[in-house]
Amino acid sequence: MEGVLLGFGIVLALVGVGTVASILLPTRTRAMQEGLTPVIYYITNPALMFILLAETELAEVLSIYTPIALLVAAATAVVYALFSRFILKRPAAQTAVGAMASCYVNAGNIGIPIALYAVGSSAPVVSVLLAQLLVIAPVFLTIFAWCGRKTSPAGSSTAPGPAGASQSQRSSPTLAPTVLRSVANPVTLGTAAGALFAATSLTLPAIIWTPLEMLGQASIPLLLMVFGMSLPGQKPLAQRSLRADVVLGSIVKLALMPVIAWAVAYYLFRVGGTALLGVVAMAALPTAQNVFLFSAQFGLKVTLVRDIILMSSLLALPASLLVAVLLG
Repeated sequence: MEGVLLGFGIVLALVGVGTVASILLPTRTRAMQEGLTPVIYYITNPALMFILLAETELAEVLSIYTPIALLVAAATAVVYALFSRFILKRPAAQTAVGAMASCYVNAGNIGIPIALYAVGSSAPVVSVLLAQLLVIAPVFLTIFAWCGRKTSPAGSSTAPGPAGASQSQRSSPTLAPTVLRSVANPVTLGTAAGALFAATSLTLPAIIWTPLEMLGQASIPLLLMVFGMSLPGQKPLAQRSLRADVVLGSIVKLALMPVIAWAVAYYLFRVGGTALLGVVAMAALPTAQNVFLFSAQFGLKVTLVRDIILMSSLLALPASLLVAVLLG
Protein backbone atom coordinates (compact mmCIF):
# COMPACT_ATOMS: atom_id res chain seq x y z
CA MET A 1 0.00 0.00 0.00
CA GLU A 2 2.83 2.38 0.87
CA GLY A 3 4.48 1.78 -2.50
CA VAL A 4 1.28 2.67 -4.34
CA LEU A 5 0.94 5.95 -2.44
CA LEU A 6 4.62 6.81 -2.90
CA GLY A 7 4.52 6.24 -6.65
CA PHE A 8 1.51 8.46 -7.16
CA GLY A 9 2.83 11.13 -4.79
CA ILE A 10 6.05 11.49 -6.80
CA VAL A 11 4.17 11.87 -10.06
CA LEU A 12 1.69 14.41 -8.71
CA ALA A 13 4.47 16.53 -7.21
CA LEU A 14 6.42 16.75 -10.48
CA VAL A 15 3.33 17.40 -12.59
CA GLY A 16 2.47 20.14 -10.10
CA VAL A 17 5.86 21.79 -10.63
CA GLY A 18 5.19 22.00 -14.37
CA THR A 19 1.68 23.33 -13.82
CA VAL A 20 2.88 26.05 -11.43
CA ALA A 21 5.68 27.02 -13.83
CA SER A 22 3.14 27.38 -16.64
CA ILE A 23 0.91 29.59 -14.50
CA LEU A 24 3.75 31.81 -13.29
CA LEU A 25 5.50 32.02 -16.68
CA PRO A 26 2.66 31.99 -19.24
CA THR A 27 4.70 33.70 -21.97
CA ARG A 28 7.58 31.22 -21.63
CA THR A 29 5.56 28.00 -21.41
CA ARG A 30 5.41 27.25 -25.13
CA ALA A 31 9.15 27.83 -25.54
CA MET A 32 9.91 25.56 -22.58
CA GLN A 33 7.68 22.79 -23.95
CA GLU A 34 9.13 23.03 -27.45
CA GLY A 35 12.66 23.04 -26.06
CA LEU A 36 12.28 20.20 -23.57
CA THR A 37 10.23 17.75 -25.69
CA PRO A 38 13.03 16.92 -28.17
CA VAL A 39 15.58 16.80 -25.33
CA ILE A 40 13.47 14.16 -23.59
CA TYR A 41 12.73 12.24 -26.79
CA TYR A 42 16.25 12.15 -28.19
CA ILE A 43 18.51 12.25 -25.11
CA THR A 44 17.17 11.69 -21.60
CA ASN A 45 14.54 9.01 -22.28
CA PRO A 46 16.92 6.74 -24.23
CA ALA A 47 19.51 7.18 -21.46
CA LEU A 48 16.93 6.19 -18.83
CA MET A 49 15.91 3.06 -20.70
CA PHE A 50 19.55 2.06 -21.15
CA ILE A 51 20.51 2.36 -17.49
CA LEU A 52 17.32 0.61 -16.33
CA LEU A 53 17.87 -2.42 -18.52
CA ALA A 54 21.67 -2.68 -18.51
CA GLU A 55 21.70 -4.06 -14.95
CA THR A 56 18.60 -6.27 -15.27
CA GLU A 57 18.51 -10.06 -14.99
CA LEU A 58 16.83 -10.73 -18.34
CA ALA A 59 16.22 -14.45 -17.86
CA GLU A 60 13.77 -13.81 -15.04
CA VAL A 61 11.66 -11.24 -16.85
CA LEU A 62 11.70 -12.83 -20.31
CA SER A 63 10.49 -16.24 -19.17
CA ILE A 64 7.02 -15.30 -17.91
CA TYR A 65 6.48 -11.62 -17.21
CA THR A 66 7.27 -10.20 -20.66
CA PRO A 67 5.00 -12.61 -22.61
CA ILE A 68 2.20 -11.77 -20.18
CA ALA A 69 2.76 -8.04 -20.69
CA LEU A 70 2.67 -8.44 -24.48
CA LEU A 71 -0.53 -10.51 -24.48
CA VAL A 72 -2.29 -8.16 -22.08
CA ALA A 73 -1.37 -5.03 -24.04
CA ALA A 74 -2.35 -6.59 -27.37
CA ALA A 75 -5.73 -7.78 -26.09
CA THR A 76 -6.46 -4.40 -24.49
CA ALA A 77 -5.52 -2.43 -27.60
CA VAL A 78 -7.62 -4.69 -29.83
CA VAL A 79 -10.71 -4.23 -27.63
CA TYR A 80 -10.33 -0.43 -27.72
CA ALA A 81 -9.68 -0.41 -31.47
CA LEU A 82 -12.77 -2.50 -32.22
CA PHE A 83 -15.03 -0.23 -30.17
CA SER A 84 -13.47 2.95 -31.56
CA ARG A 85 -13.46 1.90 -35.19
CA PHE A 86 -16.75 0.05 -35.51
CA ILE A 87 -18.98 1.53 -32.78
CA LEU A 88 -17.71 5.11 -32.45
CA LYS A 89 -16.73 5.19 -36.17
CA ARG A 90 -13.45 7.00 -35.51
CA PRO A 91 -10.74 7.43 -38.17
CA ALA A 92 -7.63 5.26 -38.10
CA ALA A 93 -5.31 7.92 -36.63
CA GLN A 94 -7.64 8.72 -33.73
CA THR A 95 -8.23 5.02 -33.09
CA ALA A 96 -4.49 4.32 -33.04
CA VAL A 97 -3.77 7.10 -30.55
CA GLY A 98 -6.59 5.98 -28.26
CA ALA A 99 -5.55 2.34 -28.49
CA MET A 100 -2.01 3.15 -27.39
CA ALA A 101 -3.31 5.34 -24.56
CA SER A 102 -5.49 2.47 -23.34
CA CYS A 103 -2.73 -0.16 -23.17
CA TYR A 104 0.59 1.71 -22.61
CA VAL A 105 1.16 1.97 -18.87
CA ASN A 106 3.21 4.39 -16.80
CA ALA A 107 5.78 1.80 -15.76
CA GLY A 108 8.79 4.11 -15.95
CA ASN A 109 7.97 6.30 -12.95
CA ILE A 110 4.89 5.13 -11.04
CA GLY A 111 5.59 1.48 -11.78
CA ILE A 112 9.12 1.44 -10.36
CA PRO A 113 8.28 2.45 -6.76
CA ILE A 114 5.11 0.33 -6.79
CA ALA A 115 7.04 -2.73 -7.97
CA LEU A 116 9.85 -2.23 -5.46
CA TYR A 117 7.79 -1.31 -2.39
CA ALA A 118 4.49 -3.12 -2.95
CA VAL A 119 5.75 -6.26 -4.72
CA GLY A 120 9.39 -6.37 -3.58
CA SER A 121 10.79 -7.06 -7.05
CA SER A 122 11.64 -5.03 -10.14
CA ALA A 123 10.83 -7.95 -12.45
CA PRO A 124 7.21 -6.91 -13.19
CA VAL A 125 8.10 -3.34 -14.13
CA VAL A 126 11.19 -4.28 -16.17
CA SER A 127 9.16 -6.83 -18.12
CA VAL A 128 6.56 -4.18 -18.96
CA LEU A 129 9.29 -1.75 -20.02
CA LEU A 130 10.84 -4.38 -22.28
CA ALA A 131 7.50 -5.26 -23.85
CA GLN A 132 6.48 -1.64 -24.33
CA LEU A 133 9.75 -0.21 -25.60
CA LEU A 134 11.01 -3.09 -27.75
CA VAL A 135 7.70 -4.27 -29.21
CA ILE A 136 4.62 -2.19 -28.39
CA ALA A 137 6.09 1.28 -28.94
CA PRO A 138 7.74 0.41 -32.30
CA VAL A 139 4.46 -1.11 -33.52
CA PHE A 140 2.44 1.97 -32.56
CA LEU A 141 5.09 4.38 -33.85
CA THR A 142 4.96 2.59 -37.19
CA ILE A 143 1.16 2.93 -37.20
CA PHE A 144 1.48 6.61 -36.24
CA ALA A 145 3.89 7.18 -39.12
CA TRP A 146 1.49 5.47 -41.52
CA CYS A 147 -1.45 7.50 -40.20
CA GLY A 148 0.60 10.67 -40.51
CA ARG A 149 1.30 9.89 -44.16
CA LYS A 150 -2.36 9.15 -44.86
CA THR A 151 -3.53 12.42 -43.30
CA SER A 152 -0.78 14.59 -44.82
CA PRO A 153 -1.50 16.46 -48.04
CA ALA A 154 0.94 14.33 -50.02
CA GLY A 155 -0.19 11.06 -48.51
CA SER A 156 -3.92 11.75 -48.77
CA SER A 157 -4.05 13.11 -52.28
CA THR A 158 -5.49 10.82 -54.90
CA ALA A 159 -4.76 12.99 -57.90
CA PRO A 160 -3.57 10.94 -60.89
CA GLY A 161 0.14 10.97 -61.62
CA PRO A 162 1.86 11.09 -64.99
CA ALA A 163 1.39 7.38 -65.52
CA GLY A 164 -2.18 7.33 -64.28
CA ALA A 165 -1.18 6.29 -60.77
CA SER A 166 -2.54 8.17 -57.82
CA GLN A 167 -0.30 10.41 -55.72
CA SER A 168 -0.62 8.06 -52.76
CA GLN A 169 0.40 5.13 -54.94
CA ARG A 170 3.42 6.98 -56.27
CA SER A 171 4.53 7.98 -52.78
CA SER A 172 4.07 4.51 -51.29
CA PRO A 173 7.76 3.52 -51.64
CA THR A 174 8.63 6.17 -49.04
CA LEU A 175 6.72 4.22 -46.39
CA ALA A 176 9.60 1.80 -45.81
CA PRO A 177 12.08 4.50 -44.69
CA THR A 178 9.33 6.06 -42.59
CA VAL A 179 8.65 2.75 -40.86
CA LEU A 180 12.37 2.17 -40.34
CA ARG A 181 12.80 5.60 -38.75
CA SER A 182 9.79 4.94 -36.52
CA VAL A 183 11.01 1.55 -35.32
CA ALA A 184 14.61 2.73 -34.90
CA ASN A 185 13.59 5.62 -32.66
CA PRO A 186 15.93 6.81 -29.88
CA VAL A 187 13.92 5.25 -27.04
CA THR A 188 13.82 1.83 -28.69
CA LEU A 189 17.52 1.99 -29.52
CA GLY A 190 18.37 2.89 -25.92
CA THR A 191 16.26 0.00 -24.68
CA ALA A 192 17.82 -2.45 -27.13
CA ALA A 193 21.32 -1.32 -26.15
CA GLY A 194 20.52 -1.77 -22.46
CA ALA A 195 19.10 -5.24 -23.11
CA LEU A 196 22.25 -6.14 -25.07
CA PHE A 197 24.48 -5.06 -22.19
CA ALA A 198 22.34 -7.05 -19.75
CA ALA A 199 22.41 -10.16 -21.93
CA THR A 200 26.18 -10.05 -22.45
CA SER A 201 27.14 -8.76 -18.98
CA LEU A 202 29.01 -5.87 -20.57
CA THR A 203 29.85 -2.89 -18.38
CA LEU A 204 30.80 0.70 -19.06
CA PRO A 205 33.57 2.64 -17.32
CA ALA A 206 32.40 5.10 -14.70
CA ILE A 207 33.39 8.07 -16.86
CA ILE A 208 30.68 7.01 -19.36
CA TRP A 209 28.15 5.34 -17.06
CA THR A 210 27.84 8.24 -14.60
CA PRO A 211 26.86 10.89 -17.20
CA LEU A 212 24.40 8.43 -18.76
CA GLU A 213 22.90 7.79 -15.34
CA MET A 214 22.56 11.52 -14.68
CA LEU A 215 20.84 12.07 -18.04
CA GLY A 216 18.49 9.15 -17.43
CA GLN A 217 17.57 10.39 -13.98
CA ALA A 218 16.55 13.72 -15.53
CA SER A 219 14.06 12.10 -17.92
CA ILE A 220 11.13 11.41 -15.60
CA PRO A 221 11.09 14.84 -13.89
CA LEU A 222 11.36 16.65 -17.24
CA LEU A 223 8.66 14.53 -18.86
CA LEU A 224 6.25 15.02 -15.97
CA MET A 225 6.91 18.76 -15.84
CA VAL A 226 6.28 19.13 -19.59
CA PHE A 227 2.99 17.29 -19.15
CA GLY A 228 2.11 19.56 -16.22
CA MET A 229 2.81 22.62 -18.37
CA SER A 230 0.12 21.49 -20.81
CA LEU A 231 -2.62 21.37 -18.15
CA PRO A 232 -3.40 25.05 -17.26
CA GLY A 233 -6.35 26.31 -19.25
CA GLN A 234 -7.32 22.80 -20.31
CA LYS A 235 -10.61 21.24 -19.27
CA PRO A 236 -10.84 17.45 -19.34
CA LEU A 237 -13.79 16.27 -21.43
CA ALA A 238 -14.35 19.86 -22.60
CA GLN A 239 -14.18 18.78 -26.25
CA ARG A 240 -17.55 17.09 -26.66
CA SER A 241 -16.51 15.18 -29.76
CA LEU A 242 -13.84 13.35 -27.74
CA ARG A 243 -15.80 12.59 -24.56
CA ALA A 244 -16.83 9.12 -25.63
CA ASP A 245 -13.25 8.32 -26.65
CA VAL A 246 -11.82 9.53 -23.33
CA VAL A 247 -14.39 7.59 -21.30
CA LEU A 248 -13.80 4.47 -23.41
CA GLY A 249 -10.02 4.77 -23.08
CA SER A 250 -10.17 5.33 -19.32
CA ILE A 251 -12.52 2.39 -18.71
CA VAL A 252 -10.48 0.06 -20.90
CA LYS A 253 -7.25 1.18 -19.25
CA LEU A 254 -8.26 1.01 -15.58
CA ALA A 255 -11.06 -1.57 -15.50
CA LEU A 256 -10.58 -3.95 -18.42
CA MET A 257 -6.78 -4.13 -18.62
CA PRO A 258 -6.28 -5.31 -15.00
CA VAL A 259 -8.97 -7.97 -15.50
CA ILE A 260 -7.29 -9.16 -18.69
CA ALA A 261 -3.93 -9.20 -16.88
CA TRP A 262 -5.36 -11.28 -14.04
CA ALA A 263 -6.99 -13.75 -16.44
CA VAL A 264 -3.90 -14.15 -18.64
CA ALA A 265 -1.49 -14.52 -15.71
CA TYR A 266 -3.69 -16.80 -13.61
CA TYR A 267 -5.24 -19.07 -16.24
CA LEU A 268 -2.64 -19.15 -19.03
CA PHE A 269 0.61 -18.89 -17.06
CA ARG A 270 -0.53 -20.25 -13.66
CA VAL A 271 0.93 -17.24 -11.83
CA GLY A 272 -0.19 -16.67 -8.25
CA GLY A 273 0.68 -14.91 -5.02
CA THR A 274 2.90 -11.85 -5.07
CA ALA A 275 3.83 -12.42 -8.71
CA LEU A 276 0.16 -12.18 -9.69
CA LEU A 277 -0.18 -8.98 -7.67
CA GLY A 278 2.79 -7.53 -9.58
CA VAL A 279 1.29 -8.35 -12.97
CA VAL A 280 -2.13 -6.89 -12.17
CA ALA A 281 -0.67 -3.85 -10.38
CA MET A 282 1.31 -2.96 -13.51
CA ALA A 283 -1.86 -3.25 -15.62
CA ALA A 284 -3.72 -0.93 -13.24
CA LEU A 285 -1.21 1.89 -13.73
CA PRO A 286 -2.36 5.03 -15.57
CA THR A 287 -1.45 5.83 -19.15
CA ALA A 288 2.19 6.80 -19.63
CA GLN A 289 3.10 10.37 -20.53
CA ASN A 290 5.25 8.88 -23.30
CA VAL A 291 2.05 8.42 -25.34
CA PHE A 292 1.58 12.19 -25.19
CA LEU A 293 5.19 12.64 -26.30
CA PHE A 294 4.86 10.17 -29.19
CA SER A 295 1.55 11.58 -30.45
CA ALA A 296 2.92 15.13 -30.32
CA GLN A 297 6.05 14.02 -32.20
CA PHE A 298 3.87 12.66 -35.04
CA GLY A 299 1.34 15.51 -35.01
CA LEU A 300 -1.62 13.35 -33.96
CA LYS A 301 -4.48 13.98 -31.50
CA VAL A 302 -2.73 15.11 -28.33
CA THR A 303 -5.99 16.35 -26.78
CA LEU A 304 -7.39 12.82 -26.65
CA VAL A 305 -4.15 11.46 -25.18
CA ARG A 306 -3.86 14.25 -22.61
CA ASP A 307 -7.42 13.71 -21.38
CA ILE A 308 -6.99 9.94 -21.09
CA ILE A 309 -3.70 10.43 -19.22
CA LEU A 310 -5.33 12.91 -16.86
CA MET A 311 -8.45 10.82 -16.23
CA SER A 312 -6.51 7.59 -15.78
CA SER A 313 -4.02 9.33 -13.46
CA LEU A 314 -6.84 10.64 -11.27
CA LEU A 315 -8.61 7.28 -11.11
CA ALA A 316 -5.59 4.96 -11.04
CA LEU A 317 -4.92 5.42 -7.32
CA PRO A 318 -8.24 3.90 -6.19
CA ALA A 319 -7.88 1.24 -8.89
CA SER A 320 -4.38 0.32 -7.69
CA LEU A 321 -5.46 0.31 -4.04
CA LEU A 322 -8.33 -2.03 -4.94
CA VAL A 323 -5.88 -4.38 -6.66
CA ALA A 324 -3.62 -4.31 -3.59
CA VAL A 325 -6.56 -5.11 -1.29
CA LEU A 326 -7.89 -7.96 -3.46
CA LEU A 327 -4.56 -9.61 -4.27
CA GLY A 328 -2.15 -8.32 -1.64
